Amino acid sequence: MEYMNKSLKEIHEALKNGNVTSADLIKESLEKSHQLQDKCNAFVTILDEAKPCEVTDDILSGIPYGVKDNYSTKGVLSTGSSNTLKDYVPFFTATAISNLQKHGAVMVNKTVLDEFGMGGTGTTGHTGIVKNPWDTSRMCAGSSAGSAAAVAAGVYPYATGSDTGDSIRKPAAYCGIVGYKPTYGMISRYGLFPFASSLDHCGVLARSVEDAALVTDAMKGQDHNDMTSWDSKDINLYQSLSADVKGKKLCYIKEICDIAMYPDAKPELKEHLANFRQVLQKCRDLGMKIEEVSVDHKLLEAMPSVYVVISCAEATSNMSNLTGFIFGPRADGEKYDEEMKNYRTKGFSPLIKRRFVIGSYVLQAQNKERYFHNAQRVRRLLVDKWNELFKTYDAVILPVGSGTAKPLAGSADMLDKRTQALEDHLQIGNFGGFPSITIPDGFISNLPVALNITGKCYDDINVLNIAYALEASMDYKGQTVGEVK
Repeated sequence: MEYMNKSLKEIHEALKNGNVTSADLIKESLEKSHQLQDKCNAFVTILDEAKPCEVTDDILSGIPYGVKDNYSTKGVLSTGSSNTLKDYVPFFTATAISNLQKHGAVMVNKTVLDEFGMGGTGTTGHTGIVKNPWDTSRMCAGSSAGSAAAVAAGVYPYATGSDTGDSIRKPAAYCGIVGYKPTYGMISRYGLFPFASSLDHCGVLARSVEDAALVTDAMKGQDHNDMTSWDSKDINLYQSLSADVKGKKLCYIKEICDIAMYPDAKPELKEHLANFRQVLQKCRDLGMKIEEVSVDHKLLEAMPSVYVVISCAEATSNMSNLTGFIFGPRADGEKYDEEMKNYRTKGFSPLIKRRFVIGSYVLQAQNKERYFHNAQRVRRLLVDKWNELFKTYDAVILPVGSGTAKPLAGSADMLDKRTQALEDHLQIGNFGGFPSITIPDGFISNLPVALNITGKCYDDINVLNIAYALEASMDYKGQTVGEVK
C-alpha cells in the first residue's frame, strides 16, 4: 500500500496504528524520488541514507518531506541550483528546517529551483530543466519547481519553498497543489539564500490547505537571527481552520478578471476566466459576499517593472559575497580580481548575469532616483491600494495566470503584455508582505488551473479559512498526478 499520496493526518494515523513505519515511508519516498528524477529532473540531491525518526504525537514525526535547495542544510549539499555553489556543503541549518527537524520531520531530498530563485520557469537550475509531472512537455513554473513537481507526483505530502514574486504560488498552480506564502516574517529567513530581502518569504507546497497549515505551524516562530521575524506563538493556523466563512467579503479586480480586457483572448484564457466566475458563485453559495472593484490599469501594468528593478537591485547587493573565495569552487587567475571575475563570469547563467547588470545599473548614483527610488514609490502605491481594499474586504480573490502550465518549447517567446497583470499580480503579495495562498480550482484540457487568495498582513487565519472552505467545495482537491507522463 502506498502512503506518500495521502494527507499528513492519514499518514500519522497509520504510523500510530502500526500499519506502517517511518522506515517504510522513507523507502517509499526514496523510490518515488528516483522514479520522478528520471521523468522530471526534480532533485539536486536524493538522500538515500535518510534515517527514520521516532514517531510521537506530533503529526509530522517520522514523515518524509523535501527541501528546496536554497535552504542551508548542515552537512548536506546546498547549491541554490547554481554552478557557483555546486559543491557547497553548509555548516549550519536554516531555522525553518531546524524547526521541522524538531517536530520529527525527515528530509529525503533537496529540490531543484531556478538559479538562486531568480526565474519563473524551472528551467535555469544548474542540473537542468524541471518538467511538469502532469505533462512533461510543460514547465512547472518557478522558482520552486522541484518542490511542486515532487508534491504533485506523490513523493511526499509537502516540501518547503521560497517566494519572492510568485515562486511558491505559481508552481503550485501549474502542478495542481496548494502553495502558501504566510505573512512576511512569520517564518524566519535565516539560512535561506537571500535573493531580494524585502520580498523573500519562506513557505510550503502541499496537497491541501490543512497540510499547509500544519507544516507552517511547525516552521514558523520568532528567531533572533532574523530581525524581520515576529512572535506568532499565539497563532495556531491548523487549530483555527474553519469552513464557516459566512459573511466574509471578497473582491476581485475588474481590470484583471474581465474578459473584455483581452480582445484577442485564446480559448484557454476564456475558459480559465469562465471557470473563475464559477468559483465566485461557489463563494456566494458558501455565504460570502463578492464584489468587483476597479484599480488603475496603469498601476497594474507597472507591477513587473517595479519587481524587476527592486529584486535585481537587492540581488546584486545580496550576492556580492559570491566571489569564489568564501563559497564555491575557486576560479583560475593570476590575481584575486581575475579569479573573482572568472568565477562570476563562468559560474553564473546568462539570466543571473543580466539581473546583476540591471541591479547594478539602477543603483548607480546617476540612475538611482529615476529607477530604484521610483520603483519604491510605485511599490508603495500598489501596497497602499491593496491595504485600502483590505479595509473593506477580507481578501482579494483572483485567478492565477492566464491558464495552464506553459509548454517548455518556445517558452521564451510567450510574454504577452496584454495578460501581464493577470500573470504577475501575485507579486503584490511580496510587495506588501501579505499572506497569500494558491489552491487548485479545476482543469482545462486535463491540466490543472488555480485561484489565489490574498489578505492583509497578520490575517493568515482568515486567508487560510477562506481557502479551506473553498477547497472543500471543489470537485478536485488533494490528489496526486498518478502515473507521470
